[in-house]
Order: sequence, then structure tokens, then C-alpha cells
Amino acid sequence: MGRSTVRSPGLCAYGGRVIDSTAAWTGWREATERALYGPGGFFRQERPAAHFRTSVHVSPLFAGAVARLLERVDADLGHPGELALVDVGAGAGELLTGVLDVVPATLGARLRPYAVEKAPRPDGLDARVTWSEELPRGLRGLLFANEWLDNVPVGVVETDAHGVPRRVLVRASDGAERLGEPAAGEDADWLRRWWPVEGAEAGTRAEIGRWRDSAWASAVASLEAGLAVAVDYGHLAGARPPYGTLTAFRAGRELSPPVPDGSCDITAHVAMDACAGPGAVLRTQREALGALGVTGGRPPLSLASSDPAGYVRALARAGQAAELTDPSGLGGFLWLEQPVPAPGKAPGGTPPAT
Repeated sequence: MGRSTVRSPGLCAYGGRVIDSTAAWTGWREATERALYGPGGFFRQERPAAHFRTSVHVSPLFAGAVARLLERVDADLGHPGELALVDVGAGAGELLTGVLDVVPATLGARLRPYAVEKAPRPDGLDARVTWSEELPRGLRGLLFANEWLDNVPVGVVETDAHGVPRRVLVRASDGAERLGEPAAGEDADWLRRWWPVEGAEAGTRAEIGRWRDSAWASAVASLEAGLAVAVDYGHLAGARPPYGTLTAFRAGRELSPPVPDGSCDITAHVAMDACAGPGAVLRTQREALGALGVTGGRPPLSLASSDPAGYVRALARAGQAAELTDPSGLGGFLWLEQPVPAPGKAPGGTPPAT
């Protein structure tokens, strides 16, 4: 069953003052938007690396793989005079820094790195990186969004005793919940197409991701040509989690229940197939990184005798690669790869059929 809901009004303390909780109930999407991105919101004042590890923080092998993907995009585009690398949800710019460190000098001279992030620009970031809250547009290159879509807020519904999906309302002060009106309009349409729960047992939940679909479509449309990639923990039709995935993190620990008060990261897994556009490819991180040369195979034992230091370095890389590709962990993340053909070209960079 899902987390229990509350349906009684009262008073609560919030931010050191007492407010009427009957006026504090709102949908999860609105509450999360304020908690993460409003004035004083979590991502306005915190860096993600202080609270959780992404693939970027696990190993420089991840940035190396993105650099190799960037080289492939560059080749597919015919080596344009300028090549963009847009990091959406850039954190402190760790991915861009890693790519700039390993990309070939000939490509680096043409590379234009962009960080899209709501937090302020960190001190000491490479001066070549353009920092902005808004997506740059009209560029050719690679757009990469690592664990960004999971922080685009979702609406939450839960079925009542009659199997009717109703909006879940939350109180920002303590995370208490109650059921609101039935899902309707675009919310109901999205649920019917991507996450049907009508008629399910009481307490069944779904997370409405239509705002993520729109955010990703806008990100893809920001490229004139190239490749857009979203990497996130997600799920596909036929394997949706019956009670949802909404949760919170702070300082590396999962919090239960999630409280949208600005003190923690509020996140939920992504319905990746709902975001995918025409021509998109969905595969696991294990598959994607394997295709980019990242595997967890151990170095040959003979290297320990011929080059002990090299063996230790190779063993460390193998351990990092194993963590990045572990199917029960980061390797189970989904990569959504969306090609953006140049004007007048069909997907894949080939001329359109006549």
C-alpha cells in the first residue's frame, strides 16, 4: 500500500511561525517546484555533490566516455567550426571539467562548453564554460542531461477506495498528505496513455511526468543539430512501480517521508519512454558505457609482475567501471539518446528519403 494520507485540518509550525494548515495544502508538483527552485530553495543554495553521488562523481571514466561520445557527434556533424557541449543540470560543472581535461586538443580548440544550472557559478570554474540558467539555442553538438529530469517536479495521484486516481496534496511543513480532486484534463490524459491506474486497488500511486516530457522536448529543440542524451533512474511501460518513487535525500541519506520545505532534494524516477521522441534510443547505462569502452573487466594478472604500479591503476579503473556499469546500481540507469538531424537531413545524418 502507499503511504497513508491524512484528511484533517489543523495548525502547524513552519519556519518558526504558526500557520493555518488548511491553507497550506498543495499538489506535489507545485510544492516541489517551490522547495527546489523557489527563493531559498534547495538547489538555489546547495550543490548536488554535497548530498549525493552521481556517475560523474564516481569516476573520471564517465567524463571520458562522454568525451568519446562527443567525438562521435563531432564526426557525424562533419567537424563543424564550433561544437557545443551543453551540460543540463550542471551542478558545479564537474562533468564539463572532466571532459575538458581529456578531450583531444584539436577538438578542444573548437569546443564551446555550456553549463545550464540555477545555482550560482562556482568559483574557479574553467573560464571557457558559459554559465546560464537558460538553455542556449541554435547550437550544434551534444546536449547531456545527467540526473536532471528526476528533479523536474511531478504531480502525484493515488487511487481512492473506488479506484479513482486523485491528486495527492501535501503540506510543506511536515510532508503530511491528503487526497484532493480526481485527476482531470491533461493529467488524466497522460495517465491513461503512460501510467494507467484507473480501477486499481486503493493506495496505488502514479507520478505524472508530462512536465518532464515538455522539459525534455524543449531541451532537444534547443539543438540545431547533434545528439541529446538524458541519463536517469527510470522505468518503462509495463514495469511502473505500483506505489510510486517519490522520495527525498539530504547529506547522502534517504529521508522518509519526503518533506518539501527546501531542506532536501525531492526526486522521483523518470518515465523515460514518455519523454522519448521520434528516433530515440533507450538503453541501460551498462549498455551505453560498454559501447563507449567502459567495462569492468579486471586487468590480466601478468601485469602485476611486469608493471605492479600499472596493475594497481588498472585494477582501480576496473573497480570504478564496475560501479558505473553495475546493473543493480548505476548500470541500471536508462540512457535516452535523441538524435537531432541537421536541417534537410533525416535522423542519423543521412539525406531524407525521396
